[in-house]
Amino acid sequence: MEANDIHWPEGVKKTRMRQLVLSVLMRAEKPLGAMEVSSILEQTGESAWLSTVYRTLEFFAQKGMLVKTSVADSDVALYEMNRDEHHHYAVCLTCRRILPLTECPLEHISLTVNEPGFRVTGHHLEVSGYCKECSK
Repeated sequence: MEANDIHWPEGVKKTRMRQLVLSVLMRAEKPLGAMEVSSILEQTGESAWLSTVYRTLEFFAQKGMLVKTSVADSDVALYEMNRDEHHHYAVCLTCRRILPLTECPLEHISLTVNEPGFRVTGHHLEVSGYCKECSK
C-alpha cells in the first residue's frame, strides 16, 4: 500500500511532503517519532525539516489518519497509521526498543467503571522489561 492508495479526508491536500511522511509510516512496523521519520526520509535522499515533519504528523493525527501515542518515562510522541485496530507494545527499559505484542491481553476481560452510564471505548497497555540483547 502506498500513500496514494490511502483514503485522504476531504479538504486534506496531498502535498509531496505529506505523501512522503505517510509512506514512511505505512511501511513502519512500530510507532515512530518525528525524528525517526525525518531520519528515514533523509536516508532516502529527501530533505525534510524536523518541524515540518512534526507538524505533518500532528496534522494527520488530528485528522484521524494516524494514532498518536507515547511510551512511559518519555516525552516523545510516537505515531502509527490508524488501521482501525489497536496494538500494544513491550518496551525495553535499557535500549527503549519497542516490540509489538502478538495479541491484546485485555481482549477477553470485561472492563467496567464504577460510574453509571460510562461506556469503555478503548484502552492503552504498555509492558516493560528487557529485550534479548539487553538481558545478556
